Amino acid sequence: MIAAHFPVLQVVLPLAAAPVCVLLRREVLAWWITLATTWAVLVNAVLLLDRVTTLGPITYALGGWAAPLGIVYRIDALNGAVLLLVSAIAAVLLPYARMSVLREIGAERAALFYAALLLCMTGLMGMAATGDAFNVFVFLEISSLSTYALVAMGQDRRALTAAFQYLIMGTLGGTFILIGIGFMYAATGTLNMDDLAIRLPLAENQRAVQTAFAFFIVGISLKLALFPLHLWLPNAYTYAPSVVTVFLAATATKVAVYVMLRFTFDVFGVHQVFSNLTVERVFPFLAGLGVILASVSALFQINAKRSFAYSSVAQIGYIVLGIALLSPLGLTAGLLHLFNHALAKGALFMALGCLYYRLGSVSLPALAGAARQMPLTAAAFVVSGLSLIGVPLTAGFISKWYLLRATLEQDQWLLALIIVAGSLLALGYVWRVVEQLYLRPAPTDREAVRDAPWSMLAPTWTLVVANLYFGIDSRLTVGLAGQAMRALLEGAP
Repeated sequence: MIAAHFPVLQVVLPLAAAPVCVLLRREVLAWWITLATTWAVLVNAVLLLDRVTTLGPITYALGGWAAPLGIVYRIDALNGAVLLLVSAIAAVLLPYARMSVLREIGAERAALFYAALLLCMTGLMGMAATGDAFNVFVFLEISSLSTYALVAMGQDRRALTAAFQYLIMGTLGGTFILIGIGFMYAATGTLNMDDLAIRLPLAENQRAVQTAFAFFIVGISLKLALFPLHLWLPNAYTYAPSVVTVFLAATATKVAVYVMLRFTFDVFGVHQVFSNLTVERVFPFLAGLGVILASVSALFQINAKRSFAYSSVAQIGYIVLGIALLSPLGLTAGLLHLFNHALAKGALFMALGCLYYRLGSVSLPALAGAARQMPLTAAAFVVSGLSLIGVPLTAGFISKWYLLRATLEQDQWLLALIIVAGSLLALGYVWRVVEQLYLRPAPTDREAVRDAPWSMLAPTWTLVVANLYFGIDSRLTVGLAGQAMRALLEGAP
């Protein structure tokens, strides 16, 4: 029965499609294969999450070898929702990608681009699905190596420098994670996450366990770009092709947050981590600094992509802030913002990609007066910007409202003030772009341009409408975040 194989199909489908794209080499065939694969994976993710919400967590033993001898995939409400998020973003992005890739990368390299994108998707899916600690590292490297190649395909020569910087920082993060996993294995003799959760508290050498956590949390914090380990992100997002920026901003850091949650709550044990290792004080401090300092940095950027790259660092701060509150409401808020920020930032970077397609630049002076010639693109940017700020009737407002409630529930007035201040700063850097689009005169030497092609506008507006819909009716997203929160708290040792 094919339903029994849903967990592994999430990984196998994009992994099998990637070499086919390389072998065919033709741009149009590679695009169709990637499009079909992403939509097949999306349907699979929807069916898988439906089974999880109906039947409870699902365990899949690869090759029929049960844990701990074999590698297992374990799907619950949390990673089922993450798998759905990654596959949905990829499925919406692929119709958008065709024209953008031809414009920024060219037909001769398009097949290689789609293969690398599928491999990146494979790595992200595998990180979310696997129940084996070493497999997390393997899939992390698959996604990272393909991402370095994707970033390097940018038109600007600085894309190569950004990719190399990302490679160095990513390698450091991966090495720290691998060392942490090595210490876990040395202390327990197993790599299965369920076994680790049982054996780590009983390990004779608790210093090795604490060392394992220290290495792992630094490595994964670098991967999710938690302040101050975020230095790779602004250049990578700025100089990568538009499609890559959209995909990374909406998915990659979110999967890294999931991995941090899974190991913190399910493997090491949340009480051990937050009580004995002083993380309870460190995480809110770093998250709060990230929200404020990254938002301030975003205000002083000339390039719009770079500005919203810094914004992503701030938004990661919001997510970690909610998690660090360590309450049911705080966890729900953090998880909710993880999903809502993916929608907002995905739509926003898609709109910027549409502007780049017609104007050839997203520096602020180049955007002057563009709203008169590209009204649908400009309107998409405005609505997604409002969601990023957290204006009522948008998805961003729902998660920030939950974050505020969670901080006030614990009388954390300083953290509540940081959330409000970060939203006001977001208003500032969103307004800088809106001012250029609507209030500045267009350059006299600019040729007349039309709005972006419908193949790009339709996916952009799909995410824009999703931001509005989930801001008005949040029952689905809040319900999924609540289920994921309960899965975390019930599984925490």
